[in-house]
Amino acid sequence: MKLLRVVGAVALLGIAAYVGYRLFSHPTVNVGESVAVYYTKGDGASLARWNVSLGPARDRPSVAFYAAVQAVAGPPPDVPAIRFPAGTVVRAVDVKGSTASVDLDGSITTAPSGSLAESGEFKALVWTLTALPGIDAVQVRVDGARVPTLPGGHLELDEPLTRQSW
Repeated sequence: MKLLRVVGAVALLGIAAYVGYRLFSHPTVNVGESVAVYYTKGDGASLARWNVSLGPARDRPSVAFYAAVQAVAGPPPDVPAIRFPAGTVVRAVDVKGSTASVDLDGSITTAPSGSLAESGEFKALVWTLTALPGIDAVQVRVDGARVPTLPGGHLELDEPLTRQSW
């Protein structure tokens, strides 16, 4: 009888551990030791890729946030590229299904940029995030809200962007 109770308790603990794991853990992303980050070259059309070392976080939201921050930061300073305005901050990245939602701070709306720069900035961000497994589109938000465009009106942001947006 005692053995039956012990077996039952162990089984119950095993089930509780499994349910807790499934509810509270994030799936890992198999991306290796680095993540591919893209930047748009000065011509506005060509993309280049560089690999950035990935820290210990391997869950999907953390990897997507890290990749977005790296894309917004841009390549090393000596590399000629179209860059997000200095001081642009990635506030959050949320992944639901195959869409990553990137929330940028409001400073992105005050920076002067033309259509070439605006297109190049977001092209790099979209290509970086869609290089991650399971992400096909990127919804851009500014200070937590969807915006139809940035003040220049060069790029429509009210719908998710994909690689085919360019």
